[in-house]
Amino acid sequence: MDFLFLHPSIAMNLHFQITRGRLLRGLALSLSLLCAQAMAEMPRTLQLLVGFPPGGGSDAVARVLAGQLTEELGLPVVVVNKPGAGGQLAAQALKAAPADGSQMYLSHDHAISILPQLVKDAGYDPARDFVPVAGFASFVNVLALSGSTPVRNVTEYLAWVRKQGGKSAIGIPAPASTLEFLVQLLAQHQGLDLVAVPYKGGAPLINDMLGGQVSAGMASVPDFIELHRAGRLRMVAVMGKDRQSLLPDVPTFRELGLSGLEDMPYYGIFAPTGTPRDVIERVSGALARILARPAIQKQLEQTGLQVEYMTPQQLGARERTYTQAWSRIIARSGWRPQ
Repeated sequence: MDFLFLHPSIAMNLHFQITRGRLLRGLALSLSLLCAQAMAEMPRTLQLLVGFPPGGGSDAVARVLAGQLTEELGLPVVVVNKPGAGGQLAAQALKAAPADGSQMYLSHDHAISILPQLVKDAGYDPARDFVPVAGFASFVNVLALSGSTPVRNVTEYLAWVRKQGGKSAIGIPAPASTLEFLVQLLAQHQGLDLVAVPYKGGAPLINDMLGGQVSAGMASVPDFIELHRAGRLRMVAVMGKDRQSLLPDVPTFRELGLSGLEDMPYYGIFAPTGTPRDVIERVSGALARILARPAIQKQLEQTGLQVEYMTPQQLGARERTYTQAWSRIIARSGWRPQ
């Protein structure tokens, strides 16, 4: 437009409006670019820490999800096993990891809700050092008998222990865990001397059960399910309110008179505190899409998991509720942090 043919005041005002519009558009574009730059980028590789050795239930689940996350996120997702102290070493590694989304921790309830209440210094505080990314399943723990044990069910097992003098060892995947309390509660309930023998994960426990070194073990259903199907081990009692659909003939501990163990343990993924929110949301959203796939649901359910996607907020609430429930159980047991 030629401003020479307009009144000077009108031309000046129109020029100002056009210039102001250009400035505003430029400012909006600049802000858009700044916001895009402010959004944290995903790391080149995501390490999924697992606190148990290869071959156990947690490791198997982690590898299923890592493969799916690799495709969904478009970057390598690698399982890194850091076994030791029931997941404590992996949790300590997560605390020390950079808060950039390059390392996350796939864990069940033990290392997050239970273990920090059982030791004087776990080396991490889940409420302070970690943030929830997503939950993906619930599961139950179970009592299983080795193939060399000459009994078929929990009633026969308890009678067999009494014939052995009332004393027996029960292997567990980690020390100071819910399973150690379960062994203690079962012993008290039955008037037996049952001793929990901790291992460094489900895999070495199962090896000793298959070899006949230990007659019984307690772990999660995913740890035992395939060997149970093959007839090499026998699951004989499960935690939870109801019998499991995969194990309709296996009674609950509540049916045996042991109450207070109905809360379902959970599985979730956690990141170091300070991890960018958009990185957390991207991983959480990817996991939600993965868990919505019928084939993945079936694959995980066949391991004994109950697939249950939880947002970061829902996982955080689940963790707090479960922690409080076990705080009461631990207090009643008279346990002193070691």
